[in-house]
Formats: sequence, structure tokens, C-alpha cells
Amino acid sequence: MQNSKIILTIGMSLCVFNSIAQNNTKSYSGQVLSETVGVPFATVKIDGQIIRADKSGNFSFTNSKSTVDIQITAVGKTTVNRPQVILSNHLTIPIIIEMQDDSRDINEVEVMGLTKVKEINRQAYNVTAIDATKLYNSTLNIADALDKVAGVRVRESGGVGSNTSLTLNGFSGSHIRFFLDGIPMDNFGTSFQINNIPINLAERVEVYKGVVPIWLGSDALGGAVNIVTSTKPRTFLDASYSYGSFNTHRTAINAGITNKNGFMVLLNAYQNYSDNDYTVTTMFSDPNTWGIEENVKVKRFHDKYHNEALVAQVGVSNKSYADKLLLGITLGENYKEIQTGARMVSVFGGWHRRGSTIMPTLKYQKNNLIKGLDVTLNANFNLGNEKNIDTLNRRYDWYGNYKETGVNGERSRQVYVYKNNEGLASLAVNYKLSDRQSLALSNVATTFNRKGEDELNPQNNNYEHGQRSIKNVMGLGYSYDVKDHWSTTVFGKMITQNNKLDVAEATSLTRFGYGMASTYFLQSDLQVKASYEMTNRMPTSYEIFGDLENQEANGNLKPERSHNINLGAMYGWKQGDDHRFSVAGNLIYRYSFDFIYNRLNNNQSKLVADNRDGVSTRGWDLDAHYSYKSFLNFGGSLTYQYLQNKQKYEEGYTGVSPVYNDQMPNIPYLFGNANVAVSFFDFSGKSNKLTVGYNLLYVHDFWLYWPSRGSASDDKKQVPKQFSHDVNIVYSLGSGKYNIGFEGRNLGNANLYDNFSLQKPGRSFAVNLRYYFQRNHQ
Repeated sequence: MQNSKIILTIGMSLCVFNSIAQNNTKSYSGQVLSETVGVPFATVKIDGQIIRADKSGNFSFTNSKSTVDIQITAVGKTTVNRPQVILSNHLTIPIIIEMQDDSRDINEVEVMGLTKVKEINRQAYNVTAIDATKLYNSTLNIADALDKVAGVRVRESGGVGSNTSLTLNGFSGSHIRFFLDGIPMDNFGTSFQINNIPINLAERVEVYKGVVPIWLGSDALGGAVNIVTSTKPRTFLDASYSYGSFNTHRTAINAGITNKNGFMVLLNAYQNYSDNDYTVTTMFSDPNTWGIEENVKVKRFHDKYHNEALVAQVGVSNKSYADKLLLGITLGENYKEIQTGARMVSVFGGWHRRGSTIMPTLKYQKNNLIKGLDVTLNANFNLGNEKNIDTLNRRYDWYGNYKETGVNGERSRQVYVYKNNEGLASLAVNYKLSDRQSLALSNVATTFNRKGEDELNPQNNNYEHGQRSIKNVMGLGYSYDVKDHWSTTVFGKMITQNNKLDVAEATSLTRFGYGMASTYFLQSDLQVKASYEMTNRMPTSYEIFGDLENQEANGNLKPERSHNINLGAMYGWKQGDDHRFSVAGNLIYRYSFDFIYNRLNNNQSKLVADNRDGVSTRGWDLDAHYSYKSFLNFGGSLTYQYLQNKQKYEEGYTGVSPVYNDQMPNIPYLFGNANVAVSFFDFSGKSNKLTVGYNLLYVHDFWLYWPSRGSASDDKKQVPKQFSHDVNIVYSLGSGKYNIGFEGRNLGNANLYDNFSLQKPGRSFAVNLRYYFQRNHQ
């Protein structure tokens, strides 16, 4: 009995003490800043308790003490220690912590985006983010970097400036949408393609597989790629130049100036040039005798390409009315000689194209416009034009010989000048209902208006009618987020499109979609994900109207829709302090209706977009990485995707189609890559660094035509198995201020193909020189 009284007394005392302690507990807030800009996701330790700042550097905590010790750490910043901070001074005034850039060496600056990359990868969506800053000393473009991501295969029809298509977990081409800082790139023109944008333009590249967040405002069927540039207020210069095989020159310049008042100027410029005169193995057809020779080795002789681009922006940052307000102009021009048609059996010697981009831009962003309300607004309009020039009445062979053919040009005699005037306006609003709940609304409106004239045949202009398209994508989403434990988003989309093909013919379409994405952390570094979307995609303007090169028009295309399911898991762990491991895997299932795919037209000289009633996709991808200290990095990925034709009946057959349940042709289904890099610090001098790397690309052979119509022993019906070996060496001096890089690609000189056996370049070498300077503001 006495013991019970003692226990009761102690229990009551603890309750009273706890009640007093709770009454003395108060709430405090703070912000981590660097040059007046919030430091995203800084780590805040308060008396040893770890708190994570948000994307704007804000943090909050509760405490009953009168003083606390605060330590702040962030990637690329010098650690800040603030002992014995008096909390009574901050009951109404936030705790402001100023951080400085870590100036020990530039290698720290190169991984500043790493924390943000990890944050992106931890989203509920099936997403992979690439830290582009680690690739700045290479000659890679955006497409090259994407080709190393699990589930992604970049397919090119040739060398520098060639047509490019992205395959992402079974979807390809226009199924995948591209964005620059969240702005759709549909209207950027031919000077801005993923295989001519240098990697130095990006801070990171985000790849969304399957379900796409509504803030991107897209009608993508199977995924999206968002190229994120840096608009941090800073003063810097990053310039590089490379020279390589086939007389290839590349230049990239990125620069920015920001003063203490927040006025900023940003400049991105780049240039690509190549003769693309690499050797190919093809079939030779004599234009005079019509004689045919197989497996002839010849050089491409009419494939020169160059483009120049400039993105200039001026504005302010960190103002009461705007976190960022930028007015800009995007300029670009390109010249492209067309060597072949959709197959290499068609050879051209004079046909070429020119294009230009003139696009004014507006970017506005403000967080907490009113408490909890974040607003982003973007707008642009492309005033550029394109010119298709086909004036030689000849038929060429692969040796450059030709035969005069009359008056029809090489394909269609013309000097056709046209404008693809395309405009865009997007609005994204996010409202935080509470610490865990938020609502998001987005709306993206785009316009397309093509009108042209044939300068060589003015009489044809009498039959010229404008081709127009207007599309609007509206999305609404709700998110519930328990930080570092559980996050779920549900959303809906409404898409409308109006197309006008000529004076009489017009169509109007509306589609609705919906989806969800959820993730749960079993442990801090063990994450599982699931997402589903019933998504719709309208045909693009280029699928409907053609691209006046190798894409034929098809005004009868129907919108496609798809059920997309993704399951994934990520796990990272350490063994001791030196060994780090990470593994990520995803399972996918897609069932698409009215699936849009490219096939050869009737004379097999062009591609044409067409519908199939149904296509199912099953697959998986796996990504694994290992690192030892900062010395060794090793990793790789493997992807499998099986696309099956589910259209049971089709024109030309009285019964079940012979290709029903066939594997879809001309789509790689098994591919992967592996890479290893070794770094030597203080190599031949303090703060110098030498990195040696190797990359292997593998693509399993795949059917060029329908499997049921071909023979496994007939090599012509398959794109063969491919291995490509690349090496790179980068030497950085002066803490990364001066950099020299050397690259060797396709060292085995293998015949590489992506599209309808169009051969890509063989063995090539390049050297890259880069200079980097950044001034730290005091």
C-alpha cells in the first residue's frame, strides 16, 4: 500500500512538472540566408535536435529554454555555429542566420544542386533527377545525359542536329513532353532540341516516368523531362569550347551579374557545328543503271549542321512584390542539310532547311503572395520562321553522283517559307492549407498557327490555308504530406483542343483525366512509391500537320489515352564511413487506347503518325550505384519493356489481324548502361583533380518490322545488338577554375542504329576546354 502511494505521488509530480514545462514551451521561427537569398533545405541543429529548413530556408521549432546552441550546415556553404542564442529576443523577431559560400575549392560549388536532386528523387512520383553540374567538363548535351537514366533511351537518326526521339518506359516521341524551367518547349523552334542544348545550360534535369505533376501543365501520355536552369542571384562566368571528330565545334557561355539591390542579368549562349561526314554502311543504288550493291561503305557528304542560340534575361529578385521577375528574349537560328529520308536508301545532295527563333519571354514568381499562397506565371511567343529549300532537279547516289530528273526537285521542288507562330501562357498556384495540406491549380494555354508560301511556285499560294491549333490544359490537385514519412497527391486534368486544317475542316476535342501518387518511408533511406494515372494526350501540331521534312501529315489522328501504373522502391545505405550504396527499382504497366506511333508511309520515304486501337506495356527498370570515399564511383542501369499490339482487327484482313499480340516493332525493349569513374585529388599540384571515367552502352537487338511478318534469320528485319564503349578524362586546375577534358566515344567503331536502321556516327574523339569564375558577394 505504501509503495502504491509513493508511485502515485511520483506520477502526479511528473504530470505537474510536464504541465509546467509545456506551459513554458514557446514557438520560434528563423531563416537561413546567403546573399539575401534563402538557403534551401539547410540542416539546422538546435541543442543537437535536427530540423530541416524548407526550400526558402525557413525553419521553426519549440523550446522551453532561455538559450540554445544553433549549428547550420548546407552543401556548398561554410558551417555556422551560434552558441547561447537568447530566445527571449526572438519571440516576435525571426532568428536570421547568414551563411557564406565555401570558397575552399570549386568542386564544392559543382555539387550545390545535390541536396535538391535528392529532394526531387524522394517525391511520390516515379522521378529521377540528374545533377547536371557534375557533367560540366564534358561535351555532353541534354540528350547524352538522359541516355544514362534507367528507363530512358534516346534515339537519334544521325549525328549532330539530327532528329531525336526519347523512349521512356515504353512511350516515345511526342508521348514525352519537354520543359525548360517548367515551361513547355513545344514552341521553342528547331534551334532548341535536346541533342543540341549543352549540359552546361542546366543545373539539373528531372525525368518524370509515367505520372506527370500537374504544375508542369502537360498532356504527356507517358512522362516528362524538365530542364532546370540556375537563376540564383550571383556574379559568374562559365565558358567552354570543344573540338572533335567530323569537324565538330561546340561553344557554351553562361554568365550572370547581380547587384546588392537585386537587379540581375542572365545570359546563356551556345553554338554547335558539324560536317557530320562520318562513314556509314548502306545499300548503294546507281541513279543511272538502277544497279544495287549491298553493304557499301561510304561517307556522308551532305549532312552539315550548325545552330546558334541566345537566352538573355533581365530583372529583379527578392523584392516585396516578386521573388523573381524576369523579362527576356530567346533567339536562335539553324542550318541543316538533309542527307537521307526516313531510310538511308533515299539520298539527297542539295535539299536543306533553315530556321530561326525570336521569342520574347516573361517569368514571374512570388512565394507567400499572401500567407501560404505561391504564384508562378510564364508567357512567351515565338515569332521565328522556317524555310524548306529543295531546288535541284536531281537524283543522287551515295558517292555524290547525280542524274537530272526534270522539274520535281529531289523530293518536292520548292522554297517554302513558313511561320510556326506558337504562343504560351501558364499559371501555377499553390496554396498551403496547413503544415501538411496544400491545394494546387495550374493552367497552360498554347497556340499554333502555321502559314507559309512557296517562293519558287507563287501560284501554289492560292491554295495555301492556315493550319491552326489551340490547346488548354487545366489541372487541380490536393496533397497531404507528413514530412519524411508519407506523402500523397490526388489530381484531375481537363484538356481541350481545337484544330483547323483548312477553310472547311475543323475539330474540337475535350478530355478528362485523373490520378494519384503516394510514397511511404519504411526507414529514413528506404522508400516505396506507387502512382496511377488515367491520362490523355492530344495529337501534336507536327503529327497533324507534318514537319515538312520526314514527318508526313495526318489530319485524322485521334487523341490517345492510357492507364499508367508505377510501383517503385529506393534504398540507400552506408557501410562504415567509406562505402555508400544505393538501389532503385520500378515496375510499370501501361494500357493505351488509340496509341499514336510512327510508321513508314506507303513508299517508305517518310514517317507518318497513326493510331492503334490498343497497346499494352509491361516492364521494369533497375538502377544501382556504389562509391568509395571520393575516389571511386561505379553504377549502372538496366531496362526491360515489352510493348504488345492489342488491335485485333484492322483494314485489309477479314479475320483476326496476323500481327495481333505481336511485339510492337522498331522499339528497343532491353537496354542498359554501366559507368565507372576514379578521381585523384591534388594531382600534380594542390587543389588539382584528375578524373578518369568509362561508360558502356548496351542495346539488345529488336524487330524493325512486325515479328510475324519477318524471319529471325533475316538480318534486314532486325536492328542488331549494339555495344558502345566511351572513355573520358578530365583534369581540373586551380580549384576547378581551369578544366581540360578529353572524350572518346564508340571506341569499338560499332555500327549503331536507333531508327529504321539510320546509322549514327562511328568512333569519335573530342577535347573540351572550360573556364569557370564566380565572385562571392560579401
